[in-house]
Amino acid sequence: MGNNTLQNITVAAPGFLGLNTEESPIGGNPAFAAVADNCVIDKLGRVAARKGYEELTTNGSTVLGTSVGLESCFEFVSRTGVTTVFSAGNNKLFSGTTTLVECTLPSGYTINDNNWKVVSFNNDVYFFQTGHKPLESVGGSTTLTLLQSSGSNLPPEGNEVLAAFGRIWTCDLVNNKYTIYWSDFLNGADWHGGGSGSINLTEVWPTGYDEVVSLAEHNGFLIVFGKRNTIIFKGADSPANDLAVEDTIEGVGCIARDSVQSTGSDLFFLSNRGVMSLGRLIQEKSLPLMDISKNVRSDILKTLTEETEVNGVRTKIKAIYSPIEAFYLLTFPESKLVYCFDLKQPLENGAYRATTWTSIQPVSFCLFANDLLVMGHKTGIVKYAGFLDGNLSYQLRYFSPPLDFENTSNLKFLKKFNVTIIGGTNTATTLNWGYDYTTSFTKQTFDFGTDAVVAEYGIAEFNTAEAQYTSSIVINTPKVNTTGGGEVVTIGLEAQINGSQFSIQRIDIHALLGRLI
Repeated sequence: MGNNTLQNITVAAPGFLGLNTEESPIGGNPAFAAVADNCVIDKLGRVAARKGYEELTTNGSTVLGTSVGLESCFEFVSRTGVTTVFSAGNNKLFSGTTTLVECTLPSGYTINDNNWKVVSFNNDVYFFQTGHKPLESVGGSTTLTLLQSSGSNLPPEGNEVLAAFGRIWTCDLVNNKYTIYWSDFLNGADWHGGGSGSINLTEVWPTGYDEVVSLAEHNGFLIVFGKRNTIIFKGADSPANDLAVEDTIEGVGCIARDSVQSTGSDLFFLSNRGVMSLGRLIQEKSLPLMDISKNVRSDILKTLTEETEVNGVRTKIKAIYSPIEAFYLLTFPESKLVYCFDLKQPLENGAYRATTWTSIQPVSFCLFANDLLVMGHKTGIVKYAGFLDGNLSYQLRYFSPPLDFENTSNLKFLKKFNVTIIGGTNTATTLNWGYDYTTSFTKQTFDFGTDAVVAEYGIAEFNTAEAQYTSSIVINTPKVNTTGGGEVVTIGLEAQINGSQFSIQRIDIHALLGRLI
């Protein structure tokens, strides 16, 4: 028999710890989410709608055709402050933002892929891609020339390029995956004379043979990522004389060149074990390498199997760090999935709060000098802004893990629950509930419009912050009378984001405890 005890449970900021798909679903923690899609963790620690995108390019469909879109994007700012945006897609190189204009290429030059790595150095722009002769834009010119070196000599045709320590560095050639090359000091065109040089890593890898995937500069060190190992070099300011191994990391390398992103104090990259953090290891060798994706590691590794793999490397995966948004984005273009890692504060286990995006589908990223986040898209260049994807709405989905309300002995019968939503004007929201690990939910939909309650800015009752909203906000509290019962309860919200911000403030649950299980 039941004890007829009515429980009133308040879940503040449900899902604020982000996704956790690694732990057992039994007796889940309501602070985690089983589903958190097309959302971010906002400044107040709430599940909130991500921004959408606004199209900047007007002729994208014409110049990109049926291709996947712009797979590379780079902003160059000259010494005089003139800005030029370069991008690549449909086996072409473009300049411009609003209108994509094909760059002028050297006579007879053929492009057969869009996996360009682009850097600026000493007021010029350098374009590298495996199997392609490197290109140069002098001063941001849209007429590109072959990068010449010491007369008729050409620089290495590397797939990776880094501008650091007063030089250009490259590696990952078609037939040479173990040598790193560097240019002369302050001369990105000279790879055969002056202070240029190279190093063969065959004898340096800690566990035998490996292949270079990516390069980075961090805290004054040259970081060399192999597929299975990582080498940290000191002395890169004078490589011919002083380049030496500072440290090695065995068994952890990088499997996606463009996943490497610096946050200033840290360095993130995608390995075959998940998304890793390098910063702590360099600062304190006794600390282990951090896996920032450990709460969603299995899902990420499964997604990896769906992405194009060339000799153990995923060439299409891209990433970006946005200091304004305080997140690291990792896109899996072929899986049409983005992982968003909120970097404001790590969790106790070292992971960062993770959510997914499934409807925005970028194929590249770029952070402009003004901190504007833009994305390469099938339509051209788009910016991360507003709360529409183009002109279309998109669906935010949040589902709790199965909840036992810290009572494993009794059946639970939901009687009513209230959801407090901040924002949500013109947002059709569906409340879901179900029992005992079901995938079939009872649903009730609300359309917040004229019935919404307008609250004053910064109202204390709902703990809204002044920095979050600049005008009056809308507080919606739908109340749902529920039926059914079971050992555990799953609660979900699906919101059709249609131009308005939306965040989940809290859930108030009223449940009756029934008979012993």
